[in-house]
Amino acid sequence: MMIIGVDYHPSFQTIAFLMEETGECGEQELNHSDGQAEKFYRDLKQRGISVRVGMEATGYSRWFERLLAELGFELWIGDPAEIKAKRVKKQKNDHNDARLLRRLMLENNFPQIWVPRPENRDLRQLLWHRHRLVQMRRRIMNQLQALAMNEGYRWKKKLFSEQGRAQLEKLPLAPWASRRRQELLELLDRMNPTIEELTAAVEREARKRPEVLRLMTHPGVGPLTALAYVLIIGTPTRFPRGKQISNYVGMIPSEESSAGKQRLGHISKQGNSLLRFLLVEAAQFGSYAGQLGTVHGVK
Repeated sequence: MMIIGVDYHPSFQTIAFLMEETGECGEQELNHSDGQAEKFYRDLKQRGISVRVGMEATGYSRWFERLLAELGFELWIGDPAEIKAKRVKKQKNDHNDARLLRRLMLENNFPQIWVPRPENRDLRQLLWHRHRLVQMRRRIMNQLQALAMNEGYRWKKKLFSEQGRAQLEKLPLAPWASRRRQELLELLDRMNPTIEELTAAVEREARKRPEVLRLMTHPGVGPLTALAYVLIIGTPTRFPRGKQISNYVGMIPSEESSAGKQRLGHISKQGNSLLRFLLVEAAQFGSYAGQLGTVHGVK
């Protein structure tokens, strides 16, 4: 088997390999854009060589992961923080990084992490796409609110009712401000149906999964939050304790303690930002719903 440590970059990769049977080793730099990297791995497949590849978790590598899966090569993806902690030398460069990954695999000390399936990743794209569009819509709505407030009107949510929009369209504005209002409203009209379609797709996917439906029984948790939780957390058994999930999402406080003095700061904000955002929103809504139920004698 050939063991390959890959220091991956978007445009190229530096590899350090070792043939276990012969002891042959070497290093090489492979470009991505001209197909050099793909040709290298396909040649290994044609020669009938079994390959195990190790690399740090990084972005812009989907095509590379698909290529290795197509060729039937084993891929290990490691935790960058743990790999960095195992680096002894102060000299950091691409070749040293590739050699470090190769050494960790040979020593069976590679900090391998859980990798979601392709279907899981594709569903995450649905969640991210909807989330980004909602953010864009909010920015457009804020700009329309600013236009109205500059003319002395503060309608808040009423601005986007049928009556509020009619009043906004009747406001006498200067030529460029009028054009800005018109184009912002057109953008808003185009985005609303798209967001509704994506929301419906999220709800359909949520209904297919019993674990998502179970999470939706919690106050404040809807289809979006529940589906994101299931997709991003993945297999819950990989967390021995529930506190580790909070750590994984970045909801625990940062800490800088020493000499018996505990200093806690803001939350660490490590992990998936989308799930962290949705969990905070769900907690706020659940807390508000609980207070409302207490006031009305429901709780």
